[in-house]
Amino acid sequence: MTSNLLDIVQSEVAGVLAGIDPSSPVSAADLLEHAPRIFVAGEGRSGYMARAFAMRLVHLGRTAYFVGDTCTPSTGPGDLLVAVSGSGTTAATVRAARAVTDGGGSVLAVTTAPTSPLASGALHVLHVPAATKHRREGEAATVQPLSSLFDQCTHLLLDCVCLELARRHGVTDDQARQAHANTE
Repeated sequence: MTSNLLDIVQSEVAGVLAGIDPSSPVSAADLLEHAPRIFVAGEGRSGYMARAFAMRLVHLGRTAYFVGDTCTPSTGPGDLLVAVSGSGTTAATVRAARAVTDGGGSVLAVTTAPTSPLASGALHVLHVPAATKHRREGEAATVQPLSSLFDQCTHLLLDCVCLELARRHGVTDDQARQAHANTE
């Protein structure tokens, strides 16, 4: 008998989310709240999660950029980089984090590896205890390919960070919609 894949994925995601420190979204929101500008970085599917997060920040009225876009300015003192890398070793993401800290900014790392090169230089780490494409010892078990579990859980965690920011500032759905792209 084949198990329902939706049930399996839901169970995997629930298991990872249960392993995340419940104060993490609050701590991340604290950092984001004090940053004049927020930059996000990530490669591959982690990059898509980072882009989605940047878009949500804009909906909440924050100044946010995705590193590598042609209209992204350089970072400066006080800026915050949210760097997403399951392994914490993705070369371009680690380089971006070093550039930000060298320029006087701070890094919020989102990773499965709290002792990785990315995490070691971060002001704060959002630890997502999920599986990555590397299938390292201690990573959560998953039937999903590559870093799917990390990506799904990162998306949900970062949305919770946005919910915390929206709650703090009383941003309603109608207000967020006003900052949404005019495509209708």
